[in-house]
Amino acid sequence: MKKISFAIVTALLMLGTSNVFAHALWIETPATGKVGQKQTVKVYYGEYADLGRDSVSTWYSDVKEFSLWLVSPDNKKTQLKVTPGVNYFEGSFTPDQNGSFTVMVSHEAKELGGTTKYHFLSSAGVSVGKVAPIVTQNTNTLGLHINDATSLKVKNTVKMNAFIKDAAASQKAVTVFSPTGWSKEFYTDKTGSFEFIPLWPGRYVVEISHMDKTPGKHHDKDYSATWKGATYSFEIN
Repeated sequence: MKKISFAIVTALLMLGTSNVFAHALWIETPATGKVGQKQTVKVYYGEYADLGRDSVSTWYSDVKEFSLWLVSPDNKKTQLKVTPGVNYFEGSFTPDQNGSFTVMVSHEAKELGGTTKYHFLSSAGVSVGKVAPIVTQNTNTLGLHINDATSLKVKNTVKMNAFIKDAAASQKAVTVFSPTGWSKEFYTDKTGSFEFIPLWPGRYVVEISHMDKTPGKHHDKDYSATWKGATYSFEIN
């Protein structure tokens, strides 16, 4: 009986861990904006592969206590106020100049999954005027970057880069989720670059993960590794 009970508990723990790994935070905001025009930013949590956006009341641990940051063209960093909806948090900003803006989230969940710490990251670029997003605005330790936000159209090649800290994330798996539920895994090259051709209009979410096996202490609890999951979301016209 003890062996059976232990097996059941172990299976449940593994299931819970898998569910967290399958979840991610992502940011939804238009990829382009205009000076003086309000830009709405929404943050979701769930499994985009299943087109699922979880109710805020069920978000894992303290993930809903994240902070949303805006980096402006002059590299000024400002925290945006967010208000909860049913299944998202919403913030906004109004661009006061042309240039590249980046919105981002970096949140380490308070609860551990066994001995693993979960670090949720997300970013999105907003181009105001005919400018390309600036990768260095994203200071997250794991992230994705889109090279041209002004030509996001069906059957146009989308070129992206992945990075870990300040280095290219080479030979890493990235997953592209489409608005139809279709998804496909790609691998970055030695420069951290990859590309794909979107076949349908709508919102896409790109995700990358990394396991950092550096041990440490988090909220007075020991952990053996940190799972980092980062997303980048954009809309194809």
